[in-house]
Amino acid sequence: MSHTIAGKKKLLSRVRRIKGQSIALETALEGEPNCMAILQQVAAIKGAVNGLMKEVLEDHLREHLGAENLSNEQRLTEVEDVISILKSYLK
Repeated sequence: MSHTIAGKKKLLSRVRRIKGQSIALETALEGEPNCMAILQQVAAIKGAVNGLMKEVLEDHLREHLGAENLSNEQRLTEVEDVISILKSYLK
């Protein structure tokens, strides 16, 4: 079973929190926002997204790169895929 399916409930809960934070930010910006409140909300969203990324990435590394039945070629491909995603994420 894929780690994203096994942890689906927890991941969806995180995504729904991020969605709620984004809606709260949008609502605040539509009004007369306080700059500090906006900065705080943006920081909270970034932290939530980073937490989601950490969780999925950690599970992915454990399940896919930690698998004992991978050939060296498959493992190298997996590593390159993760590096590509991380480069995109960290831009």
